[in-house]
Amino acid sequence: MITLQDVWKRFPRGPLVAHGISAVFPAGQATALMGRNGAGKSSLLAMLAGTLRPDGGRVVRSGTVSWPVGFAGAFHPDLTGAQNTRFVARVYGVDSGGLLAFVRAVSGLGAAMRQPVRRYSSGMRARLGFAISMGIPFDMYLVDEVTAVGDAAFRRETAQLLKARLGQAGAIVVSHAPAQLRAVCTAGAVLQDGRLRMFDDLEEAIAVYEAGVRSVA
Repeated sequence: MITLQDVWKRFPRGPLVAHGISAVFPAGQATALMGRNGAGKSSLLAMLAGTLRPDGGRVVRSGTVSWPVGFAGAFHPDLTGAQNTRFVARVYGVDSGGLLAFVRAVSGLGAAMRQPVRRYSSGMRARLGFAISMGIPFDMYLVDEVTAVGDAAFRRETAQLLKARLGQAGAIVVSHAPAQLRAVCTAGAVLQDGRLRMFDDLEEAIAVYEAGVRSVA
């Protein structure tokens, strides 16, 4: 479970990301996080992960929480995909050989696993980050647009694997594709003007999000 307690965040000369947000993301539930471009979804996800500090308020985490899956900025660019995988395995205390085998099978990167990550495209980094995170058991997965990368077959595989993981864990999933959200989520949250509205009904959340998009089109 992740609880936000009166969370505030604004970037210098930037938008208001969080305007006193108080909300609860329950354990074992997959929640879709929606908002138009620039609303601050990735920044909110980073605060939930603990990689970005709020200006005020608290983010309380119960259980283990993944880094934002789909964000691969933390990989060491001079290490290969395989070396980065082994490093993450040591940090999280999991078997490095087992995790590497899992990542090779899931990512589809093949020989690129032996290349420095600096040579990877953004899609390849996202594949690597998704595969590593799915290979580590977390109580809550944070997923940022990862189902938008790769070809159709890879997108189907990521959705299926994420859904399988959610049988034992919760998730907060950022995506602009309602069909992908419907495949894995049961509840929703809409971020607009720094305020977060929570919905137990995913369809209601999608309707509110789409109405907001139309209003500024």
